[in-house]
Amino acid sequence: MNDVQETAFLDFQGTERSASPRTLINYREALAAYRHWRGEGFSDWRDATGDEFRDYLFALMKQGLKRSTIRLRFAALRSFYKFLVLRRGLACSPVAGVLLPKAARGLPVILSLAQIDELLAIPLHQALDKKTLAWLPLRDAAILELFYSCGLRIAELLALDVKDVDFIGESVRVFGKGAKERIVPVGGPALAAIQRYRQAAVVTSGPLFLSKLRRRITQQAVDQLLKKHLKHSSIPFGISPHKLRHSFATHLLDAGADLRSVQALLGHASLSTTQIYTHVTQERLKTAYDSAHPRA
Repeated sequence: MNDVQETAFLDFQGTERSASPRTLINYREALAAYRHWRGEGFSDWRDATGDEFRDYLFALMKQGLKRSTIRLRFAALRSFYKFLVLRRGLACSPVAGVLLPKAARGLPVILSLAQIDELLAIPLHQALDKKTLAWLPLRDAAILELFYSCGLRIAELLALDVKDVDFIGESVRVFGKGAKERIVPVGGPALAAIQRYRQAAVVTSGPLFLSKLRRRITQQAVDQLLKKHLKHSSIPFGISPHKLRHSFATHLLDAGADLRSVQALLGHASLSTTQIYTHVTQERLKTAYDSAHPRA
């Protein structure tokens, strides 16, 4: 019974709601985690109670899981039960009344302009071994340039096709969360990097960024290339595509861009999501003031 309910929910999210592959994985893992916690005696999601989910919440907190992880799991469970109520005739959701710990409001880690310049230059300054295809460093440079130039999510970059890049209009067509389309401006250095990579790799159609086997590049491959190039830098912390996205947004605001424009560029549905970057900028301004003002 559980498998049927879960499969129907995941199908609904994937087809009708256009959920991303990453979101579907999160939903699947959250449902499996609860089933594992309940054990073999758990037979039907319809029989679960609010008290059982409160016990589950307490168990997760005792495990020392991050609040963001706990909230993500319960967001999946709430979406699942909302589906059961709306599409499967369940009377009410047992998760609706469970009070969750407040989300930690940490400021995103960003790279300085000097660190960005250093990172973007690394792929083209590494010695190639005999096994490395000559176009791979050009691909890596194009990926890093595009991440920072457009502030893309990893899923958005992976999904890009050659036809999505408009060299004349200096823009890229992106499909964000919920398959929402937006057009994002692309800077000259990123366009030039993409052109060099495409010419070297002979990429004329289909997926924009290719793996060694000339298939669409995966998130794992992007994570690996970031780790590889980070080793040759002086940057003292880990790098992820999202840190480049954070840096893109913060640097725009530092340079005077308005919040609504940054919201549109990032593809945020809510302005409140974008506003966290104003806090980063305020912190940077305060640091600059404290270090430079004679009476700070």
